[in-house]
Amino acid sequence: MDLLSGSPYWLLKNGLVASYPPLGKSLACDVAIIGGGITGACIAHELAQAGCAVVVLDRRDIGRGSTSGSTSLLQYELDTPLVELAGRIGEAAAVRSYRVCAEAIGRLAELAAAVPGACDYRTTESLCGASTAHDAVALRAEFELRRRHGFQVRWWDRARVAAASTLPFPAALVSRPAAALDVHCLMHGLLRAAVRRGTRIFDRTTVRGFRPVRGGVVLDTDRGATVRAKLAVIAAGYEAADFLRLRGIRLRSTYALVSEPVAALPGWPGRRLIWETARPYHYLRLTPDNRIIVGGGDEPFTSAGPRARLLPAKVRALRRHFHRWFPEIRLEVAHAWAGTFAETKDGLPFIGPHAGFPGAIFALGYGGNGITFSAVAAGLIRDAWAGRTNADAALFRLDR
Repeated sequence: MDLLSGSPYWLLKNGLVASYPPLGKSLACDVAIIGGGITGACIAHELAQAGCAVVVLDRRDIGRGSTSGSTSLLQYELDTPLVELAGRIGEAAAVRSYRVCAEAIGRLAELAAAVPGACDYRTTESLCGASTAHDAVALRAEFELRRRHGFQVRWWDRARVAAASTLPFPAALVSRPAAALDVHCLMHGLLRAAVRRGTRIFDRTTVRGFRPVRGGVVLDTDRGATVRAKLAVIAAGYEAADFLRLRGIRLRSTYALVSEPVAALPGWPGRRLIWETARPYHYLRLTPDNRIIVGGGDEPFTSAGPRARLLPAKVRALRRHFHRWFPEIRLEVAHAWAGTFAETKDGLPFIGPHAGFPGAIFALGYGGNGITFSAVAAGLIRDAWAGRTNADAALFRLDR
């Protein structure tokens, strides 16, 4: 699947960070990870630290898939509000899902601080604005439920929003933890750290076949070489939906732009992440050098051609939307891109085994918080490899 259109910012900013060879001969390992994006990198780093012999395979150059198209906002909130999720899976499970994601942001902060390289990680707050007065009522219920369960949230009424910003929201929910980073840089840093612990990485190598064998699995590749592993982790992102046929997955395209650095930010509420209750929603963040990243305009994904043809019109629409929120900021578009992502019915990722693939664990961070889900998957798979029971695994199982 062609996952990206246009010019993703992180690839232009960082250039060719690392070079890995294709798989040239058959080998064996403890765990083979299919997918070298941020999810595969988090899992490889976690398992390498645990002393596991890891092999990472990617069909593209490392970092050229969905990870490079991320806008790199870190939030614990799902695309499904807590109130709605509680109605779907029960309040206790919904609250635990949100709490697991909040804990994952803390884990990502630790990883960003530990790996070499400027990942531009910074903590901040997330501001979710009510797009309409009707939405403000639902957002207030969301605030009350989160506050009752001890989440760090504050309520801004219309006057508070107007005093702090030019945003047109009748109300807003301000929450923490939240953060922004350069996920492309973090991904490469995690893989470098894993390589120092013995991990082997091969790109431009496509896995063509998956064969369960006694004691593990064998992966057949397009290069004729095989990888025999005790466990396979499939972190192939949205392309896994092509053959997994899970229920309730929808593929969508989202659009993003990054501006030239701006001299001043009149009306921006304290460098917070910004998003809204409308569906599909728009989302904004800042980079350390005062570039503005704006995303949204989601459309159902059909193929790469229509997605690419829509890009110019979507960029114009994103600019218009931005100027409605920030009429005093002059935004000059530097680069723009589009990417395909997957949604689940409940907004939660799919992490765990599948009956049709014995000897494998899936790590599919579907939804708006793929980076956060990557850290969640790494912890769950570390425990699975070690034979430890993790009560949170049931929240993300594939057969839910």
